[in-house]
Amino acid sequence: MDPIPSPEEEATQLLQQQGGVGHLADCTRLLSTQFVVMQTRAHLLLTLATIVLTITGFSGPRIASSGLFARTSMAMGLVFVLLAVVILLSSMRIRWLTQFIDSDAHRVLTAIIAYRNRKTRLYLIYLTLIIVGLGCYVAAVIAYLITGDALDHLHGAV
Repeated sequence: MDPIPSPEEEATQLLQQQGGVGHLADCTRLLSTQFVVMQTRAHLLLTLATIVLTITGFSGPRIASSGLFARTSMAMGLVFVLLAVVILLSSMRIRWLTQFIDSDAHRVLTAIIAYRNRKTRLYLIYLTLIIVGLGCYVAAVIAYLITGDALDHLHGAV
């Protein structure tokens, strides 16, 4: 895998690809589309987290009643999903690309790329926490499906 270029190297390359310093607007348009991709993916993951929390509200008690493993897995899953949501919400501070002001186009692009890279790192942390949380949650559901509902056994249901 190729090493990831520094923001300075990426800014230099981007300016060269787009035709030089006079094409800063083209460069920022390109970077703007990258922010849109990140925002769209984060929105999708936030929707997924919301679904997990909603399902927990409806089915959580039944799943938790099926045993210690299911309870523990669901609790861990919820903690990871909630941590992910907190990180996502804390990283939603908006800084518009037009707020990167400098007379030097290279410095402007370097600052925007560094900002994008920070957002990308937070997104990867968020993604990892969501995946771990969903894995734990799925383990709880599987445990429930294997062991059944303890409340049904207590009430004599079949």
